[in-house]
Amino acid sequence: MSRTVIRGGLVVTASDEIHADVLIEDGRIAALAASGTAAAESFTADRTIDATGKYVIPGGVDAHTHMELPFGGTFASDTFETGTRAAAWGGTTTIIDFAVQSVGHTLREGLDTWHAKADGNCAIDYGFHMIVSDVNEHTLKEMDHLVEEGITSFKQFMAYPGVFYSDDGQILRAMQRSADNGGLIMMHAENGIAIDVLVEQALARGETDPRYHGEVRKALLEAEATHRAIKLAQVAGAPLYVVHVSATEAVAELARARDEGLNVFGETCPQYLFLSTDNLAEPGFEGAKYVCSTPLRPKEHQAALWRGLRTNDLQVVSTDHCPFCFTGQKDLGRGDFSKIPNGLPGVENRMDLLHQAVVDGHISRRRWIEIACATPARMFGLYPKKGTIAPGADADVVIYDPHAEQVMSAETHHMNVDYSAYEGKRTTGRVETVLSRGEPVITEREYTGRAGHGVFTPRSTCQYLN
Repeated sequence: MSRTVIRGGLVVTASDEIHADVLIEDGRIAALAASGTAAAESFTADRTIDATGKYVIPGGVDAHTHMELPFGGTFASDTFETGTRAAAWGGTTTIIDFAVQSVGHTLREGLDTWHAKADGNCAIDYGFHMIVSDVNEHTLKEMDHLVEEGITSFKQFMAYPGVFYSDDGQILRAMQRSADNGGLIMMHAENGIAIDVLVEQALARGETDPRYHGEVRKALLEAEATHRAIKLAQVAGAPLYVVHVSATEAVAELARARDEGLNVFGETCPQYLFLSTDNLAEPGFEGAKYVCSTPLRPKEHQAALWRGLRTNDLQVVSTDHCPFCFTGQKDLGRGDFSKIPNGLPGVENRMDLLHQAVVDGHISRRRWIEIACATPARMFGLYPKKGTIAPGADADVVIYDPHAEQVMSAETHHMNVDYSAYEGKRTTGRVETVLSRGEPVITEREYTGRAGHGVFTPRSTCQYLN
């Protein structure tokens, strides 16, 4: 039996802040006791970690990543090995990635492909959502089997006609099935049919620069799709989780649905909280670095997103980590913004950016842990195994220095991508040590993990419903 004790830190969870010592046995949290008490002094261990002056927080749960995703004639540049290592450097100890069903293929084929990519390669634990691209009777039956296997969430797209797109009838059928089997439908809510018309018209006018990506993917078309997804879910009697919410108008649709008591949830991402169309409009082709969908919005949308996170109209911050190198991948779209691969790197930056939001007064410490650890774990059936520090939970623990300062840069990050979306940004707070199931993955800013430590983690159904 291996035992570790973490002494003297401020333990921060979604519900509590307490100066406590944490005892870890065999990969799990065994006990907590207030620092300096007889109970804490009685903890004995093979390894002691001094967390004086530091936070002791649950490892982050990033519920939206795309490692090795094929997109736009290329692949996301992070493998499961490089991407999960970078996640650990950033204080994230669980990712939920997306297995992809291709049109004409089964869910099982897609899932098997993603298992093969990840198995034996991950530094931290991982789960899968299933992207459903081809709704038919066989697919609907398969959804039931996947829920039984711990793949309890299914993503559909109202965008990308000809690739991932589902029409309203297909969406309704999948939602009806999830209402029966307990699965959660995740929705990319943008009106892709209308967007394609605007793309075609922009290119015909010679508007080819990256900034036009943001102009054609209008906030109103995100809001319209969000509204439509909510109504379809209401008809089906199914819960709904809307991914990467970026626009004031879309937040308003979610807030209205939640005010009506519907099981409708929203996720946003750091890029929408910290970046804007100013980045898309950077000179030359630099704006291509910031092409993602939903797109970055004008700065004034940020206030609504922060407010949504404070009022719980938005519950989760994930990254939608989908990196493409500027050279050799993003530049496939020189002269035609519609050919720029969509996606940003961010799995390593999320916990630090959200801590900066605490420093800046946008959210509280506990809300930081809630939106980055506890709620994603609850939403996707991993709580309390993941997302908290409590007896019985996996010992996924981060020692976090709230005073250390850093400058985000491609020179120093560990993601396998040649630029940082946050190049030069100064932040306060930094990960010092990371344990995954009690094993040190990052030890005082040194990588001590290994590919294959991380294991596939089946999930129960959503634990966040009314």
